Parts: sequence; structure tokens; C-alpha cells
Amino acid sequence: MNRKKKINSILQKRLKKINAKVAPGSKEKYISKAERAKIAEQEQQALPNESAITE
Repeated sequence: MNRKKKINSILQKRLKKINAKVAPGSKEKYISKAERAKIAEQEQQALPNESAITE
């Protein structure tokens, strides 16, 4: 019984790893603090331009 249990646990671990690789990641790509600051600055610069165009 012990041998069967060990083999089954090994196979289950392998299946779990394979399924984890195949499954799509739910996390977004990491964006550094400096990149976030650049993006925020670009958005702020873009907002006044868009309001001037719509008026």
C-alpha cells in the first residue's frame, strides 16, 4: 500500500505542475514604480490636450 501511495503522489505532483504551466496566468505583468510614474505623467499630459480638442 505504501508503494502505491508514493507512486500516486508523485504522479499527482507531476500532473499538478503540468496543469499549472498550461493554465493561463491570472497575474498582470509587473510594472516598476518608475514605469508607473512615466505612464501617469504621459496620461496627465494627454488629458489637457484631449479636453482642448473637444471644446
